[in-house]
Amino acid sequence: MQPTTREESFSLDATHRTVVLLLIIIPTVLLVLGIYHGLLQVLYRAGIIQSNAFLGLEYYQGLTLHGVINALVFTTFFEVAFGYVIVAYYLRCSFDARGTWLAFGLMLVGTLMAAWAMLTGSASVLYTFYPPLRASPLFYIGAALLVVGSWVPFFQWIPAYVRWRRMHPGQKTPIGVVGILSTFTVWLMATLPLAFEVLVLLLPWSLGWTATVNVVLARTLFWFFGHPLVYFWLLPAYVMFYVMLPKLAGGKLYSDDAGRLVFMLFIVLSCPVGLHHQFADPGISASYKWLHGALTFMVAVPSFITAFTLAASLEYAARRRGGRGLFAWWRHLPYFDQDRYLFAYFFAGLVLFVFGGITGIINASVTMNNVVHNTAWIPGHFHTTVGGPVFLSFLGMSLFLVAQLTGKRLRFPRLNLWVPYLWTAGIFVFSIGLSVAGLLGEPRRTNLGLTYANPGSPIYHAGWQVWSQLGAIGGIIMTIAMALYFIIFFATLLGSTEHAPALALPTAEAYHDGSSRVALNFRPWVVAAIVLLLIAYVPPLYEIVTGPTQGAAAYEPSSPVPVHP
Repeated sequence: MQPTTREESFSLDATHRTVVLLLIIIPTVLLVLGIYHGLLQVLYRAGIIQSNAFLGLEYYQGLTLHGVINALVFTTFFEVAFGYVIVAYYLRCSFDARGTWLAFGLMLVGTLMAAWAMLTGSASVLYTFYPPLRASPLFYIGAALLVVGSWVPFFQWIPAYVRWRRMHPGQKTPIGVVGILSTFTVWLMATLPLAFEVLVLLLPWSLGWTATVNVVLARTLFWFFGHPLVYFWLLPAYVMFYVMLPKLAGGKLYSDDAGRLVFMLFIVLSCPVGLHHQFADPGISASYKWLHGALTFMVAVPSFITAFTLAASLEYAARRRGGRGLFAWWRHLPYFDQDRYLFAYFFAGLVLFVFGGITGIINASVTMNNVVHNTAWIPGHFHTTVGGPVFLSFLGMSLFLVAQLTGKRLRFPRLNLWVPYLWTAGIFVFSIGLSVAGLLGEPRRTNLGLTYANPGSPIYHAGWQVWSQLGAIGGIIMTIAMALYFIIFFATLLGSTEHAPALALPTAEAYHDGSSRVALNFRPWVVAAIVLLLIAYVPPLYEIVTGPTQGAAAYEPSSPVPVHP
């Protein structure tokens, strides 16, 4: 598609254009498998299909593929690609091709190693890879390579940022670059403990060098990573919302300073929140769980700032387009403009995120979490967050970048507008079904029975059936939306070239472009983040390491008997 706004075009060099396209195309191909297994899971949960073997894969194999592909591979590949685009476009710079190919090679090899382990049935440990569930060493090595590969671009972007600052003294760094550097700062802080868990605890255990593993320590290190992972997903979407959404709506960004402050607050507040996933875990003092619960409420603050800033930006745009009244201006936004289809993807994701944020606050409460812990409520919640602003923004931007970087026209533009709205409808139906079932006590998953809505299941409650089936209807709608997306994506990719490849990103001007220096320097925010992490994690980790926790032997999902190496 041709740019819809008169932005200055910029051409990536051949190496980076190729790598960015590969980083988008490869995970999109894998996403077909991830979406397929997501559909099978929701059908099985509802009792619509009765077998736990799909195309030769066991249920937990499919569930692991669904989580790893959708939540780890697709997102990490896309974010590296998007980061290269944003930093190169706004800083007008290039990067060393050797480093870029190294990053891509590590990520690809790691993904293939982990995929082999999952497809051969030796890594049915879900995307959380909780011990005492044990995977093949290939899975852990592959995960480590994927993470290390994603670090390499960050260390390419930092020198480019420093050079730009030296060449442009007194100028604000483009807000999109601020957002990307904030994203990968959070990613680096979050993945260091994950690397320790994988390399020091899980890999030696998987290789048989150690007989047992400290489950509480491993879970704590995972959630040190696992909840910041949500913000690693979310922040690139925020980059799109702050940089592009106001322009697509026909207006300006209400406050440039607010956007910069939001990204810096996420650096400080994203990581010291993981223990709110472990309210039910033994071996950790309640005081630290309460601390992490309180910090989880605080990390909602930058999202509230974003909600106000974006709503004000959209109102300004709508009133410029003729909107009037207290609420009637909403009718004047370009919901169905084929040339601005990114608006539909972004807006639909924001609508879903409202509900994802509300249910997330419930999960962060120590007392209310006891009601929904390990129930179907949890997937109902995270599909409105990950499947909302994150997934839809990544899908829309993948289409946009493929079209621009190949010089091809977007195919089926009218059909494309249906995708985000159909997906949103499916998520709502799915989430309502699973959330209500969770409030009625339906488990998230167990080893005794997976089809909870069938009277023949080892775990069955009549009240769960209708809500599980409603969730299945939502899953079917979501799958239809994704089938349409795949048709549009691959038809565009395989279509004929119509113009020279060039980037032209819609970029909003600021309505309020203040001179506040609070959020112009990363250093104090990174230091504050490290201090807060030490306060939040050093005492509970010491408590876990020195406590009476016993090591656990390996456990296979298909058998209730521990498997000793």
